[in-house]
This record gives sequence, C-alpha cells and structure tokens, in this order.
Amino acid sequence: MCGIIGYVGPRSAVQVIMDGLRRMEYRGYDSAGLAVVADGRLAGRKKAGKLTNLAAELEVDPLPGSHQGIGHTRWATHGGPTDANAHPHYSADGRVAVVHNGIIENFTALRHRLEADGVVFQSQTDSEAVAHLLSQGLATGLDLLTALRQVCLQLDGAFTLVALDAQAPDRIVAARRNSPLVVGVGQGENFLASDVASFIEHTRDAIELGQDQVVEITPDSVKVVTFAGQVAPTRPYRIDWDLSAAEKGGYDWFMRKEIYEQPRAVADTLLGRIDADGRLCLDEMRIDRAKLRSVDKIIIVACGTAYHAGLIAKYAIEHWTRIPCEVEIASEFRYRDPIVNASTLVVTISQSGETADTLMAIRHAREQHAPVVAICNTNGATIPRESDAVIYTHAGPEIGVASTKGFTTQIVACYLLGLYLAQERGIKFGDEVAALVRRLAALPDQMQQVLDGLDQVAELARRQIEARSVLFIGRHVGYPVALEGALKLKEISYLHAEGFAAGELKHGPIALIEPGLPIFVVVPPQGRDSLHDKVISNLQEVRARGAWTIVLAERGDQEASRWADCLIELPIVPTLFQPLVAIVPLQFFACELATLKGYDVDQPRNLAKSVTVE
Repeated sequence: MCGIIGYVGPRSAVQVIMDGLRRMEYRGYDSAGLAVVADGRLAGRKKAGKLTNLAAELEVDPLPGSHQGIGHTRWATHGGPTDANAHPHYSADGRVAVVHNGIIENFTALRHRLEADGVVFQSQTDSEAVAHLLSQGLATGLDLLTALRQVCLQLDGAFTLVALDAQAPDRIVAARRNSPLVVGVGQGENFLASDVASFIEHTRDAIELGQDQVVEITPDSVKVVTFAGQVAPTRPYRIDWDLSAAEKGGYDWFMRKEIYEQPRAVADTLLGRIDADGRLCLDEMRIDRAKLRSVDKIIIVACGTAYHAGLIAKYAIEHWTRIPCEVEIASEFRYRDPIVNASTLVVTISQSGETADTLMAIRHAREQHAPVVAICNTNGATIPRESDAVIYTHAGPEIGVASTKGFTTQIVACYLLGLYLAQERGIKFGDEVAALVRRLAALPDQMQQVLDGLDQVAELARRQIEARSVLFIGRHVGYPVALEGALKLKEISYLHAEGFAAGELKHGPIALIEPGLPIFVVVPPQGRDSLHDKVISNLQEVRARGAWTIVLAERGDQEASRWADCLIELPIVPTLFQPLVAIVPLQFFACELATLKGYDVDQPRNLAKSVTVE
C-alpha cells in the first residue's frame, strides 16, 4: 500500500522525492518522511498526517543539499500514524535509513532477538527491525547490497525495502517480495518507486523487478541479483502514458476526472482487438487453443470493485461460452479448499496488479496446474508477470482510491475474454464476435451521453445530503451494479449503503424500508420483458412503503418513470452492456455527495489504492 521512492543523480534529491511522494500519496497518507545522504551523514524529516505536514516541516527546517535519498508515504499497519512510526527508520548508529512497504510477519521474533542484543527500538513498527539488521550486517564488513540480501533471507511476509547507507555515496539498494517495486532508468540518474507515476516526469524507461530480487542503483548503473546472490536478467519496458495523465486537468478531484475519462478508457481497452481477418485477437493470450478448448470451468478471483466486475462478467461469459463460471473473493479463495485442476481457467482481476490476496490466489491455482489469465491495468506488475496470459485494460493511471474507470475497463476486458473463448471454442462465428465488439465500441459515445446529463445527479446529491442510509437494488447484471454503487458511497461519503438483489427484497431487506429512505433501482432494458417487469414490481413494493425512489432506466421506459421520484435516463443498450452506462451516475452521485459533505474524495479515511498486504 505505502508509496516508496528512491533517487540518485544530479537533481535535488529532496525535490525529486517530494514531487514523487505527491503523486503517490494515494497509496497511503497516514504519515510521510524522507532521508538523504549529505557529507557522509544521514539527514531526514518525517511527520504524521498528510504530505503537506512534511512539506511544512521542510519549509521551517530544510534538509541539506543532496543528490541521493529515499522517501515514503505510509498506510499504517504495525503501529499508529505517529511521527515516531513514520518512515524512514534508522539504525541505532545512524548509518542506515530504511523505508518499507508490506508486512514482516516474523517481526516479533526479530525484535526480541535484536532487543536481546541490546538494540533499543524507537518505534512500534515492523520496519525498524530491518534498519538494525542491516546495521549489524554492515558492521561485519558487508556492502549494503549483500547485507540487504542476507536480511531478506531472514524475513517472512510481503515487503518492498529501500535502504541508504551514509557510507555508500551515490548508491541505493532495494528488495522486493510480493510487493511492488519498479526501477526508473534515466540519463545519469536512476529511480526506485512503488509506482511509475512518481518518476514519469523524468523518464519513461523502466525495469521490472522480479520476485525475491535485490537491486542496486547508482547514477549510471542498475544491478539486479536474486536473494541467493545470482545475477538476474533485467526486463526493460517503456511506460506508455505521460505526466499529464497523472494530473487533475482542472477537476477538483482525481476521481471526478477519472469518471469523465471513462469513454476514452473503454475505447482504449477495445483498441486494436480485431485483426485483418475479422477475428478477435488478444496480444498477451499465451495459452494455446487446445488448452482453452479443454476448459470445463472458469473461476474469476478478485477483491472489492474488481470482484463486482467479475460478478458482471459471469453473466456474459456463461452466456457466450456455455462454460460454468464462478466468482470468488480472493481473500477466501484458497482457504476453502477450492476444486481447481488443469481444466479450470482461473481469471484474476486487479487494477494495480499487486493485490496481495489475488496474487496468493494465482499461486494457489498454478500449484494445481490451472491456467491463469490476469486482467490488469499496470504493465510490469507482479500479477500479470506470474500469470499465463494477461489482458491489459489500458485505462491509464487511476489515482483516486475509489475505482471508477478501473471498474468499467475491467468489465470490458472480461467481455473480450468471454468473446475470445467463444470464438476459440467454436461457440460463436467470427462475424458474430466482430458484431458484438462493434456494439461494445459504441459504448464510449453512450457513456458520454450519460456524462453530459449529470447536472440532475448533482442536484440529487444536494437533496440527499442529510441521508443516513441509502439502498441500491437490481437484477441480473444490475445486481452487481447495485453492489458497486453502494460500495462507492461507503468508500468516500462514509454513509451506510447496501446493495441487494431485487428478488431478495421480500426475504428480509424490505424490512429496512421506511418513509423517505432513498433507494436506487437499476431497471433492466425493456427488451428483457420478464426481468424488466419483475423489477418494476419491486419498485412498486418499495414505493408503497414510503421509499424515495431513484430509478435508472433506459430512455423511453414509461412504466419505470411512473414509479420514480427521480428518473435517471440511460441510453438504450443490450442488457449485458447496461452496467457500463448505469454505473456512471452512481459513481458521480457518490463523488458529489462526498464533496458536499466536505470529505477528501481522492483519499478516503482508512483506505489505500493498492492493497499489497493480506
């Protein structure tokens, strides 16, 4: 979760680090800090709270000039968000500074061992132990790279570590296990970071760091070895988005900007998917056709918003492929002894590509010899690297913690996978697949139509500013839309919000209905007569009990409009595609309500963008 950056080169290390931390503050904002090497000594500052607190501290008490340093913005795990628990952490002799992302599971045993050696800890964190262990290694004559390698062999858990040695000028070392780390390669300068957004202003050339690897950077070199000390091959790649994509572009919040970017993001996800012969092609599909034809079950594994995308995908994939499809919460998947074998296709969905629970699910699936397809937005992340195939969503950077364009592009990528499987298994002919892809290609314009009519939703948010609870209901693909609408509201406005399958109302949830309670109702397109009519009945049921109904229905649906206190019209689209237009006003409502309440929309309390610990 936490954001990490390291820099060595001719620029001001403090300036590079602070700029990088600002672009990664979405990864954690409980505290922030940095350390630099100047005149053979370490100097650092760290403060609890948001990055502005650290910036203010540096204004009052600036650090000495330096061209080598590390920085950190924290999402707290071990120890509360205090100055003492903020990173970097230092060895007792003042020689080593360390920043850390992840959890060191055997921290307690390590701490007891170090305290028995006379080490006095200054914080409650698991991270500080690494600084003391490194110091002990350096005291025996090891260089920093070797010392960090040996420390990593003692650690259990998931971690990214970046370390400075005051006696090693122009040199930074880092290591990773089950936690993100990327190297930025510049001209006479190099970078280390959790996220390429932190250094993209300076370079778009990057190197993937593999599992259980240690890297040493100087201004002119990058050296990568395994934890065992073997030289590791590097895999350079080019970052395909620029700095402006990570800026707000005139919007008050990144989340609002990302809501409005969805038509372009969906179009980019679809770009170049049909070849010259009219067949759907997925560039990173490295599973051979015979293997795909032998698949007899699909399991989609994901967390949070990505899980909701998977629930929507299930309807489409089963409809198009006739293969049974299950959707699992990643944190539960491997603990329930799932039935997975070589004929099971496991599909994982993760915006960051670093979600710890999803990554563990992949590894479990591969142990059972199941082929794995990753749907991901982040090139070079761990999950796509450890999967047999990947469909990149090409959504561009998503900075707001509450996912928006990540969700809609994940749905589209899942649809592409379903159509590809139908094509390769002979369930659908090429012209049928191409026709459906063309229908998908029309969705960006239809999503834009929704975006152009959001003034009504802004007014709705103003009317509901005093609401204490909000419910959402839907059927078929509208049910996961209801779940996602409720999640968005919970995430950023801190309201009680629940999504229900409309058919379950009479099995309990209808007891929650009271006069004036706002309830969003996602009505299926009129072309699905039975579904449509059943939801209209549910709408009448809640309206009869005094609920204030906010109805999302396709344009021209007179029956739905009869029972709506507030009607939000949607473009006419096929039922399976309706989530892509229906979710937009729900995202916007959550954003607008949180803004009116004065909350930080991009950095909601207790949340971080990328959940890289279990």
